[in-house]
Amino acid sequence: MSKLLGKVAIVTGASRGIGRDIAIELAKNGANVLVNYSKDDKGADETLRIIKDFGGYAIKFKEDISTFKGGERIVKEAINKFGSLDIVVNNAGKSSIGLFMDSSEEDINGLISTNLLGAMYITKHAVPYMLNKGGNIINISSMWGDVGASCEVLYSASKGGINLFTKALAKELAPSNIRVNGIAPGVINTSMNNFLGEEEKSELEEEIPMGRFGEGYEIAKCVVFLASEEASYITGQIIRIDGGMI
Repeated sequence: MSKLLGKVAIVTGASRGIGRDIAIELAKNGANVLVNYSKDDKGADETLRIIKDFGGYAIKFKEDISTFKGGERIVKEAINKFGSLDIVVNNAGKSSIGLFMDSSEEDINGLISTNLLGAMYITKHAVPYMLNKGGNIINISSMWGDVGASCEVLYSASKGGINLFTKALAKELAPSNIRVNGIAPGVINTSMNNFLGEEEKSELEEEIPMGRFGEGYEIAKCVVFLASEEASYITGQIIRIDGGMI
């Protein structure tokens, strides 16, 4: 419970899925958590309820990360409520499946703004509050950010951008004791995969050497590790958690 005691964390996209699991695990380890979300009020309330039920502390803040001002408002809310900022988890994202040649301007701008620029905006506003004391930035990427996926070109490109953003920023901020790392999940058992039928899920599981989808808490535990002093000499890394799929 004391691994992150007194630390302040922002988790974007924390009303459901991996983001919810990350917020919960950070709170279990003593962090005060700002649960950011853009639409799902009920989901954000459920994340808060779970955290409060085991004695953790969290607040929610509804804001779109895909704008520069939105990122600024999220960071300012954390500072205003908690007085400091130690951990930023850039988790919020969206996916799209289809042929790249069928993508509209709105499709391209919407996905890149959320998945890549959103992480940059939050981080840009967060870094000044970490300069004098250190901090941790953890970006949630994807295995497709390493190798790309057919019919997920926009998503793959955004996550590839996240990977290089992570590596470059880690070098820039290392002298300030701010560590920057990424996690690249494989297929995780979240609502994002609800469009798959049972047969499709079974076929996909057969492609994974470990024979199953990952769980959100398995990503969350890695986030806690990276945010803790146990990972004090780790920066600029993209840790793939995919059951051996890639």
